[in-house]
Amino acid sequence: MNIDERLEALTMNLELLSRDVQDLKAAVQLDAENIRALAVIARDQNESIKSLENIVVDHDRRLDDLENKQ
Repeated sequence: MNIDERLEALTMNLELLSRDVQDLKAAVQLDAENIRALAVIARDQNESIKSLENIVVDHDRRLDDLENKQ
């Protein structure tokens, strides 16, 4: 392999590596967007669970009040 062939091979490898890095960067950005979306969903579910917890606590108090009246 002469110097020109080596330079061409190195150039090709560098171009392939550059494409791989671009593909990886795009995948990471997509993953980051998905993680942000999941965080929003988790936050919403957490709020819903807290609301349900409050409902359960209120019902439990009402039941206790009814039981204490009897």
